[in-house]
Amino acid sequence: MELLHNPVRPYAWGSRTVIADLLGQEVPSPHPQAEMWLGAHPGDPSRIVRADGQTTSLLEAVRADPAGLLGADRASRWDATLPFLLKVLAADEPLSLQAHPSLEQARTGFAREETAGVPLDAADRNYRDANHKPELICALTEFHALVGFRDPEASLVLLRALDVPELSHHVELLAAQPDADGLRALFTTWITLPQGVLDTLVPALQAGCVRLAGDAGEMHAEARTVLALSERYPGDAGVLAALLLNRVTLAPGEALYLAAGNLHAYLEGAGIELMANSDNVLRGGLTPKHVDVPELLRVLDFSAGPPPVLTGRPDGAWVRYDTPAEEFLLRRLDAGAPDPLGVAVPDGGPRILLCTAGAACVRARGHDVELGRGASVWLAAADTGVTVHPRADGTQLFLAGDGLA
Repeated sequence: MELLHNPVRPYAWGSRTVIADLLGQEVPSPHPQAEMWLGAHPGDPSRIVRADGQTTSLLEAVRADPAGLLGADRASRWDATLPFLLKVLAADEPLSLQAHPSLEQARTGFAREETAGVPLDAADRNYRDANHKPELICALTEFHALVGFRDPEASLVLLRALDVPELSHHVELLAAQPDADGLRALFTTWITLPQGVLDTLVPALQAGCVRLAGDAGEMHAEARTVLALSERYPGDAGVLAALLLNRVTLAPGEALYLAAGNLHAYLEGAGIELMANSDNVLRGGLTPKHVDVPELLRVLDFSAGPPPVLTGRPDGAWVRYDTPAEEFLLRRLDAGAPDPLGVAVPDGGPRILLCTAGAACVRARGHDVELGRGASVWLAAADTGVTVHPRADGTQLFLAGDGLA
């Protein structure tokens, strides 16, 4: 049971306040802070803080003693690697339009790029590891996202309300086939349009969005979102694609699960993100980064409908967010008044405990670790019988483990 020091990634879409405030740093931060990574991903592993103040890479620690840290059963099941990656995500600007591959797609794509000799750090590399990346996002603040394809009939309502003559032919294509195949055909058409055509269509769409965004009726929020994206990414095919996606707003504590092939773009907000231990992202637009449309089309799932919003279910004093993913399970603890008796931390495999509000003492076998806001602790499989003792009213903790627990 040891404290962790976690890397922060400074992507341009990040916040200058959320992570800095969480960590007790100067606000605003000198540069945007987008993600804090907690885990053992080779790209940016956490570091274990030893009692003498020295630090050790969590990745190297797991590699040196997988059975001891993960448990023999988990080490065998997960090929001696930590199966999950926990993140604090803070977005002040939209992320790229993206999807993640299935396990089979990731293994095939990784092997193909390895054989082709594409460097792992190459800007045009699609597969940086051979793992899939199902993920869960749980809101810390009000969180806005585009997630999955909207029901085609609902998208037709939006497209017709926009009343953009330049898009009328495309609208009728979807109207003639309002199903997954129709969505695939329209999305493929839009995402592969020549730049010259996009330079005409996107401004025409902007005009339609301005008209609809000023209306308090149906779909005005969707119109405002597409308008904002078009202003940030003029001439980008992803702006058209955004017309086909569900716009979702999460309240704090609500969550979304994103399976392989789910096209999405996080728009704004802070959240706790838990995923399989992978960094595979296939982008389709709304970004200056590498976009590979043919590869994206190979992995997309065009099933349509509103994504289920998860509120969690009681698990003792905790709330747990169940998903189909075996690699991860997220739990949340919201404590009221300080509790001298403590709350049991569920056993089972390796875990990471993060404090996002208040403070707590983590106790195991007479050994105490104090967690302030933004601090985290590594719990190896052998760290059983752990309890947390909230120090302040309003303390909040998140526990990440694997889905086998």
